[in-house]
Amino acid sequence: MTTFMNKQRPSHPVYAVRGALAVALLLALAACGHHASNTASKIARHAESSTAVSLNAGANRLTSNERAVGLADESDADESIDSLPSGLSPIAAAVAANAPAVSTPIPSHWIEGKNYTTLAAAQPTAAAVDKVEVVEVFWYACGHCFHFDPTLEEWRKHKPAYVEFVRIPVMWGSPVHQGHARLFYTLEALGKLDELHAVVFHEIHDNGHYLVDQDPVKTEQLQRAFLKEHGISDADFDRTYRSFSVESKMHRAEDLTKRYRVAGVPAIIVNGKYTADVGSAGGEPQLIQLINDLAASEHKH
Repeated sequence: MTTFMNKQRPSHPVYAVRGALAVALLLALAACGHHASNTASKIARHAESSTAVSLNAGANRLTSNERAVGLADESDADESIDSLPSGLSPIAAAVAANAPAVSTPIPSHWIEGKNYTTLAAAQPTAAAVDKVEVVEVFWYACGHCFHFDPTLEEWRKHKPAYVEFVRIPVMWGSPVHQGHARLFYTLEALGKLDELHAVVFHEIHDNGHYLVDQDPVKTEQLQRAFLKEHGISDADFDRTYRSFSVESKMHRAEDLTKRYRVAGVPAIIVNGKYTADVGSAGGEPQLIQLINDLAASEHKH
């Protein structure tokens, strides 16, 4: 896979991304994987530099030896005898109340360490006690995430009722990742995420407007202009963009990026315990099935 560049300038100066930003994006895209070349080529066409950057799709992926395998035990809350079906004798009710909850085993064709990894320490989730949390860690400028998003959205429409789905923008520390994360949480706080999430992907990957700059002030200007085009007023933007809610969620996203040991995106984390991706599962359809199987194994019934 090769990346080529030319010096054609973007027709829309407001959204121009040049020089150091383009190089930074190209380097960051190496963590995305085998779909990254399309995005890298689009970024390159808007850059002034003609430096070619080689993308190594696996360079930033953790090896299986680096991913510690282990799982902290968790105890399930006892169910009240009052919640049991009527007709049970007191002894039978007591036995049933103390019986362990049953979960579905992970199908044997999924191999731990190959198709999915168990985190060394299970991470807390925000899901209700009777729910299973499925997290996607993603990046708006990643070609993998753009390619996978329609498949994930279709799954989201038909996912099991006990699954709570959450997106987390990856936070690897660069101004580019921080800028896209702030855009995501601003949309969420404004109640516009469902409406504009796919639109942001389209703006970046199809229109070549990357909505970020190495300078956070310029990033804010780019994102303000973009959101204004989609009906968000300056007042709403100012009220939300650097709000306590957005700042708190960005800090949490940074913390979870480290806790989940995210080395490439998109990454899937099931109930704070299992991690997987398109490559480990063997393809997008396989990843969807793996998500369902891992979630079912965590659902106590």
